[in-house]
Amino acid sequence: MNAQGSDLQHRSVLLHEAVDALVHSPQGTYLDGTFGRGGHSSLLLTRLAPEGRLLAFDKDPEAIAASTRVQDPRFSIEHDSFARMGEACAARGITEVAGVLLDLGVSSPQIDNPERGFSFRFDGPLDMRMDPTRGESAADFLARADERQIAEVIRHYGEERFAVSIAKALVARRAGGNPVRTTGQLSEVVARAVKTREPGQDPATRTFQALRIFVNAELEELEQGLNAALELLAPGGRLVVISFHSLEDRIVKQFIVRHSRHEVDRRAPFAPVPESKLKALARIKPGDAEVAANPRARSAVLRVAERTEAR
Repeated sequence: MNAQGSDLQHRSVLLHEAVDALVHSPQGTYLDGTFGRGGHSSLLLTRLAPEGRLLAFDKDPEAIAASTRVQDPRFSIEHDSFARMGEACAARGITEVAGVLLDLGVSSPQIDNPERGFSFRFDGPLDMRMDPTRGESAADFLARADERQIAEVIRHYGEERFAVSIAKALVARRAGGNPVRTTGQLSEVVARAVKTREPGQDPATRTFQALRIFVNAELEELEQGLNAALELLAPGGRLVVISFHSLEDRIVKQFIVRHSRHEVDRRAPFAPVPESKLKALARIKPGDAEVAANPRARSAVLRVAERTEAR
């Protein structure tokens, strides 16, 4: 399989660094929580022994369709979120795994397809769902939510200081009988509402990020996926997560820190101290050459942790 995988080219960020950190037992079972176009999965399969196994997940039907090119008996895939990896593994009789890889965010084929509605660079339907067969689109949310709800989403998930102004403008347009239904319309509304912006950043960047994260429940699913991964990892198993913005990375960092501590129960200070469950191994950023070849890698952060002996 071609690791680029699609007519709309996708470069897997930190490809070799992620797989190098993940695979420590070629005979083991591994989980790729976000198949995308198969870049990480394809390289991972080359590192596995004949008895090794790889189970991938993806919510996007187009990613599931792309996975049919992987003709390897060691590979299987679930059309589902990695948040439900525990249930999927239980159904397959998998009780522990050697490693879990989560490559977060949105893929290049999703961004570059106007019909998916992820990007302000192309005009198209304002959808933004990773799985367009399920749930509520961004346009549908903006059509029903009140000003306070819209502002909270844009402020919380986009860290946008003009969230209230943007929400007011969106609601006013809707009240005038012309609700936002396309990416171009949303970009226009935001551009008029946002007074200043960092050099080189489109005014709509933070609003698009916020709506995408909200519509797909990305942060909630990340929390669920991290907890599920911790329960599945065998002693010595690796957790490898690639994040692309501060909200994601903060959750991953705090999760690793929280489970790396030896916490004393203040109510029972003389009781045995519980063993930590994780050990942080690495934090890796893309090199200059990768960023030059793929500007979307600029914000990526890869974190690696290892499951300790305690289970």
